[in-house]
Amino acid sequence: MKMSTKGRYGLRAMVDIAVNCGKGECVSLKSVANRQNLSESYLEQLISPLKKAGIVKSTRGAQGGYVLAKSAADITVGEILRALEGPLDIVECDKGTASCGSASCKNCVTKNVWEKLSESVNETADSITLEMLARQSMSQD
Repeated sequence: MKMSTKGRYGLRAMVDIAVNCGKGECVSLKSVANRQNLSESYLEQLISPLKKAGIVKSTRGAQGGYVLAKSAADITVGEILRALEGPLDIVECDKGTASCGSASCKNCVTKNVWEKLSESVNETADSITLEMLARQSMSQD
C-alpha cells in the first residue's frame, strides 16, 4: 500500500490548520500552502472532500478560511485519510471481490493475511488523533 500525495499533503494541511486555527480563527489555504510549501490550487482540491466529510468548515469573506469542524481530539488520521484516499484496505479482495482473478475469494488462502493487515492499518490510523499530531508539530518548532 502506497499513500498518494492526496493523503500525505492533506494530512499535513490538516495538522497545519489544527496548529494555526486558534480560538475559532480561520486559516487561509494560501497561508497553509506557504507554510507547508504546497500548491494552493492542489490544497483547494484536497479541502473539498474534507469539507464533505465534516472535518473542516469554511467561512467566506476577508477574514475567511478554514477551521476544524470539531475538536482536533475527535478527528483521527484514519478519518482524514479515508476522506481523501477512500478505504485504507491493503487489497480489495479482502472485501469479497475477486479482483485477483480467483474464482472464489472464500477459498483464497491469503485472504486472512490481507484482512489482518488492513485491520492493523485501520486500527493504527484510527488511534492517532489530529490533536496528537498538532502537539508533536508544536513541540518540534
